[in-house]
Amino acid sequence: MANEVAEHDYQLNVKMTCGGCSGAITRVLSKAQQEVSSFDVSLDTQLVNVKGIIEQEALVEKIRKTGKQVRLG
Repeated sequence: MANEVAEHDYQLNVKMTCGGCSGAITRVLSKAQQEVSSFDVSLDTQLVNVKGIIEQEALVEKIRKTGKQVRLG
C-alpha cells in the first residue's frame, strides 16, 4: 500500500489592504514549493486560494507570520 499524501484545496479570507500585503503572502507561499503546488492571491476579493499537501494549520501560520489577519469560519 503506497503512502500517498493527499492534496488539499483551501480558500482563506485574508485581510489585505495594499499590493504590499498581497506581495508578502505571494512571497511566503512561493517559498513553500514543497508543500504548495499552486496558489492565487486576490487583493480585490481578499481571498487566498491554495492547493497542496500543506496542512491548514501550517498554512494559516505561514500567512499570519506576514502580519496579515486570517479570518477563519
